Amino acid sequence: MSKFNNNQYAALYENLLTQLDSSQIFTQEEHRLAYGTDASFYRLIPELVLRLSSLEEVIFSIRLCRKHLIPYTFRAAGTSLSGQAISDSVLITLDDNWRNYKIYEDGNKISLQPGVIGADANKYLTPYQRKIGPDPASINTCKIGGIAANNASGMCCGTAHNTYKTIDSIKVVFNDGTLLDTSDPKSISDFHVARPDIIEAISQLHQETTNNTELTQKIHHKYRLKNTTGYSLNALVDFQDPIEIIEHLMIGSEGTLGFIAEITYNTVEELPNKATALLVFDNIEQASNAVSAIANSPVASVELMDGRSLASIADKKGMPTFIKTLNNEASAILIESQAKDQNQLEQQIQAIMSTLEPFAILESVPFTSDTNTVSTLWSIRKGLFPAVGAVRETGTTVIIEDVAFPVKHLANGIRELQALFDKYHYNEAIIFGHALEGNLHFVFTQGFDQQTEIDRYSQFMDEVAQLVATKYQGSLKAEHGTGRNMSPYVELEWGKDGYQLMQKIKGIFDPEGLLNPGVIINDNDKAHIENLKPMPAADPIVDKCIECGFCEPVCPSKSLTLTPRQRIVLYRELQSRKANSTPGYKNLYKSFEYQGLDTCAATGLCADRCPVGINTGELVKKLRTEKYQRYSSIAKWTANHTQLTGSVAKFALSSNSMMQRLVGDNAADTLVNGIRKVTRGNSPHWIAEYPQANRHNYQREALEAKASTNVVVYIPSCVSRNMGQPISADDQRSLTQVTISVLHKAGYTVIIPDDINEQCCGMPYESKGMNDIAKSKFAQLEQVLWKESKQGEYPVLMDTSPCIKRSVENLQHSIDIFEPSQFVAAHLLDKLKLKPIDEPVMLHVTCSSQRMGLSNSLIQLAEKCAKKVIVPEHVYCCGWAGDKGFTTPELNNTAVKSLRGQVPDGCTKGYSNSRTCEIGLSHHSGITYQSILYLVDQASSV
Repeated sequence: MSKFNNNQYAALYENLLTQLDSSQIFTQEEHRLAYGTDASFYRLIPELVLRLSSLEEVIFSIRLCRKHLIPYTFRAAGTSLSGQAISDSVLITLDDNWRNYKIYEDGNKISLQPGVIGADANKYLTPYQRKIGPDPASINTCKIGGIAANNASGMCCGTAHNTYKTIDSIKVVFNDGTLLDTSDPKSISDFHVARPDIIEAISQLHQETTNNTELTQKIHHKYRLKNTTGYSLNALVDFQDPIEIIEHLMIGSEGTLGFIAEITYNTVEELPNKATALLVFDNIEQASNAVSAIANSPVASVELMDGRSLASIADKKGMPTFIKTLNNEASAILIESQAKDQNQLEQQIQAIMSTLEPFAILESVPFTSDTNTVSTLWSIRKGLFPAVGAVRETGTTVIIEDVAFPVKHLANGIRELQALFDKYHYNEAIIFGHALEGNLHFVFTQGFDQQTEIDRYSQFMDEVAQLVATKYQGSLKAEHGTGRNMSPYVELEWGKDGYQLMQKIKGIFDPEGLLNPGVIINDNDKAHIENLKPMPAADPIVDKCIECGFCEPVCPSKSLTLTPRQRIVLYRELQSRKANSTPGYKNLYKSFEYQGLDTCAATGLCADRCPVGINTGELVKKLRTEKYQRYSSIAKWTANHTQLTGSVAKFALSSNSMMQRLVGDNAADTLVNGIRKVTRGNSPHWIAEYPQANRHNYQREALEAKASTNVVVYIPSCVSRNMGQPISADDQRSLTQVTISVLHKAGYTVIIPDDINEQCCGMPYESKGMNDIAKSKFAQLEQVLWKESKQGEYPVLMDTSPCIKRSVENLQHSIDIFEPSQFVAAHLLDKLKLKPIDEPVMLHVTCSSQRMGLSNSLIQLAEKCAKKVIVPEHVYCCGWAGDKGFTTPELNNTAVKSLRGQVPDGCTKGYSNSRTCEIGLSHHSGITYQSILYLVDQASSV
């Protein structure tokens, strides 16, 4: 039952509205359900979800929660694996205004707000050949707030470069709203006055800890290993100044002591020369001994994989063939060495291999710097977690545990873990990890729908805890954080004195117990087997989803409605309610129609980020089949009358531009969008950047060129055939005109099919889930392509990237189909003289180009044609999505809201390769976006 009717929550809600907009406070069931998950296997449904924009709003909200004695939890990206980013009370999230950064001292320091994605921080530091120390596997998704709050590390980070070791200063908000900036002497002075209780208590704890010789020795021992179990007790023995102690206690505190508002890192060097090798040994003992032997060699990273790990990826594309021949006893290490120059790198490689001479290496991929080979080798390691996830039974979840053994006990620890897998019948379990630190991950699948399964997991974890923490004095959580998952075992690992010290720390900073309760400090010894996440079967397309959230950064609707992860969460809930006849299904589905279906761009970018390759857009298209079924007769008519449909579209565009010229933009806006309000959104949204009709006679112009041995079949897309340029564009030529101009400059004979106006790749129908019509239209187009290309002899150029992607994916014949940047690079560069233009240009890489792996092709072409090319940050998909810009403009507005602020002074033009995308990009950037071919045409001469 919801607690929101409780007077306490109702009063909090009303108080929050005094400074927050209602759009920042989510109480609707669908939003609370969607946010009730992180990457762990736990689930709590918050009563309120806040999306905050500023430090002032955070302080305001914290103070109100304390006033009403209501618990609250902070969430960054929600990639947490131990249940530390969920809440059944108030969940505080941050919007996109928390992505600021500042670089100091020639890249040696960087200040980051908690909303900055880890990979973006490294991107900012690339020009300085620096990076942040932590390098978690989730770095492309996880945010700095979570990296610091969990003291995340990673493959190359080790214990030397985690946040604890590389922090320079921090801004933190405490439970009463007090702010401390440890880089500012005045802030420190003010904090001594405002919170003398904390200063005195921390000073006293420091004295108690250092006076306890046995505990001090234990702390030193524990942090020789990777360790994120409990609080960072090493802060109490590493430092004397209470401010420095507080600063370091915040690292790894998982949001239970305060809110990290900013952190400044001392960065580490990013060495430019790297080489990687894969070495296979007969057994885990040999591999572990090899790790010990090279521990003091110049290795940056050593990843260990047991035989079951290697077997799990043996059939993956690109894997070394010998992997299939290995048995489960074999074990491998993946080694990376880094250096400032190639000579040094070669010397390091020789030193490493010399150290390994006494070992019998069963199979190997020798040290290499070849980009493709290195990428393949690392894909072995990175593919292990999804390899297990991809084969799990529907209804089960994937669990990844994270322990550390003293390196000298690594082999024994692995052997005993494997014995526990066998004992508890986790036959699919695999072990891999960061071997230099004795840090192991083990992955297995687990169902929680029956009590016997819960009991099996509980007994297994009890034995793992005894093995790691007691027998080998290791770490139960090396880098994933304690969370709820390991909270019942903190005292087992640290002993009574250590755990009591942690309880005192919690009491100093959070005496009311409101900050992320149940995480790290939890007196419930069953906490790790309660509030378990249901994983009901929903649809085979998404049943493999582990709700990790890796998909979220690239989703255009993430700040509007739902992310792919959240869509799946809601759809699972819907299917569960439907199957169990649970009340509330109809109301929830009604909300899901807009939140889940109408506002999904269905671009598939989520699949590229997903560890198991799930394309949530495919589910959305499938569900749209039912929604749009009533329009199927109209769709069939348009498919059978494509030319007539195009003529109607041209008439509408001509009428629009005529109205625009007659009454002006403001009046047109008032009129058309006024009608949209009356029709309750059932008529198109209007913007001034809508194109005029394309009146270009492209077929005639194509025939006017002199005959050449260079021949190309040009297929203008539906949109480029019908849409010209907006009235405001400086270059009024249509895309068809510009494309033919470029081809003629390069001396090409251009073939455009006679019946081109009846052709369509089927994309508009596929996006509505009308797959039969889409297949029929593409089959018709393919016959034309086969004929006009002389059975694949001539290349085919399509001018719009989404059409190309669909065509390539559905092609049955052997025909070379190119998008513009591909074709220019492959066929025109040697025939054109390119002189880069002086002004800076914006470049949008479309979703389809990204999915086809053509991002670099498009960027490289733009850089040949302009001296300065800006690819804006955080605009992965424009959200126009074929026709969404006409029907659901809020999706486009949200997806590109940061675009205008990234257009530099002096920039008047932007380029892309999708005509419809360019409409929304032009509107929201304030400059005109056109096809990349316009830039090629401007920069080129014969």
